[in-house]
Amino acid sequence: MSSSQPRTSLPHESHNAGRFIIANGVQNVGDQLVAAKTVLPWLFQFAGVPAALTGLLVPIRESGSMLPQAALTPWVLNAPSRKKLWIVGGIIQALAAFGIALAALLIDALPLGITVLVLLGVLSVGRALCSITGKDVQGSTISKGKRGVITGRATTVGGIATLVVSGLLAFVDDVDLAAIVTLLLIGAASWVVASLVFTGIIEPHDAHQDAQEEDSESDSEQQGHWWTDTWQLFTQDRKFRDFVIVRSLMLVSALSTSFIVALSHAVGNDSLSGLAGFVLASGLAALMGGVVSGRMSDISSRKVMSVGAAIASVLLILIVLAARFLPQDWSFYLLPVGFFAINLVHTGIRVARKTYVVDMAEGDQRTRYVASANTLMGVILLLVGAVSAGIAIFGNEAALLFLAGIGLVGTWRAGKLPEVSQSKQD
Repeated sequence: MSSSQPRTSLPHESHNAGRFIIANGVQNVGDQLVAAKTVLPWLFQFAGVPAALTGLLVPIRESGSMLPQAALTPWVLNAPSRKKLWIVGGIIQALAAFGIALAALLIDALPLGITVLVLLGVLSVGRALCSITGKDVQGSTISKGKRGVITGRATTVGGIATLVVSGLLAFVDDVDLAAIVTLLLIGAASWVVASLVFTGIIEPHDAHQDAQEEDSESDSEQQGHWWTDTWQLFTQDRKFRDFVIVRSLMLVSALSTSFIVALSHAVGNDSLSGLAGFVLASGLAALMGGVVSGRMSDISSRKVMSVGAAIASVLLILIVLAARFLPQDWSFYLLPVGFFAINLVHTGIRVARKTYVVDMAEGDQRTRYVASANTLMGVILLLVGAVSAGIAIFGNEAALLFLAGIGLVGTWRAGKLPEVSQSKQD
C-alpha cells in the first residue's frame, strides 16, 4: 500500500528544486571549464609550465575541496543559514577562476604555474564550502526519493552548457591562448550566476536553529579537535566507515581520466581541436548520464556505484589494450571516446554516492558525515594519487591497470553496502 501512496513533499519543494538544479547545473559548467583534468593542463602546455607542476593540478583541485570540510563543520553547524554559506563558496570560486584567467594573460612558464596552483587551492576551498552546505540544503528542502533525480538534472544542465562551449571550441584550429582564457572567464561567470540563483532557495525557517542552540557549546569545544572527531567517527561508526571505504575505491573513475589525456598527448593530439574533443566528451557524458543515473540512484544508489565501478574497470583495461595493440592513428579518435565512456560512468558514480550519503543520515548528522567523509577522502586521494603517479613512471598504461584493479575491489565492497534508498525502504 505504501508504494502506491504519493510521497510527501516539503514546503516550497518545487520552487527550491528548480533553483537547486539551475544553480548546481551552472556550477557544473565552471567545474568543466576550469578543469584540472583538461583545460588547465592545456594551458600549462601552451604557456611552458614545467611538467612537474601539471602533475599537481588534480591532487590540489580534488583534495583541496575535501580536506578542509571537517575543520569547517563546527562553523557551518553554528550558521543559521547554510544557503548563505553556499553563496560565499560560489563567490570564492568565481574570484579564484577570474584570477587564473588574469594570470594566464599576464605571465607564463614557472610563475604562471605557481600562481595557478595557489589560486586553484583557493578555488578548492570555496568548493569545499559549497559541498558541505549544498548537501545539507538539499536534505532540508528536498524529500527523500527525489534527491537523486534533482542531482542528476543539475548534472544534465551543466552538460548541456558545456556541450555548447565545446562545440564552439571545436571550430578553433590554431593554438590560441585567448580561447582558453575565454573558457576560464566563462567558468568564473558561471559561479557568479550560480550564486545569484541560489539566493532564491527558501530554507525551512527553523531547519537549523534548534540544533544550533543545542550544539553551539559543544561545537566550540570541538573546534580544535576536528581531526580527532573525524577519525573517531570513522573508527566507531561502521556504516560511515563502510561508505568511506567504498567511496575510496570509486577513485577508479576519478583519477583515470588524467592518464587518458596524457596518452592522447603521447600520440601527438595536442591541438585546441583535441582539447575540444575532451571537453565535448565531459559535457556529453554529463548530459547523457545525469538524469538516468539520478533516477537509478533513487532506486538503489549502492547498486549504481557497484555496477559503475565494474564498468569503469573493464573500460580501462580495454583502453590499455587499444593503446598498446591498435594503430597509433586510431588513438586520436579512440582515446576521446574512452574518455567519454569513463566520464559517463563517473557521472553515474558521483550522482550515486552523493545520493547515498544524503539518504543515509538526517539533519546535522548528515553534515558531519559529508564533511568527515570528504576530509578523509582528501587524504586518501593524495595517497592513491601519489601511488598511481609513482606507478605511472612505468607508463600511463600501468597506472590505468592499477586503477582498474581498485575498481574491481570497489565493485565487491559497494555491493555489500546496506540499502538506504526510498523505494527499497518502502
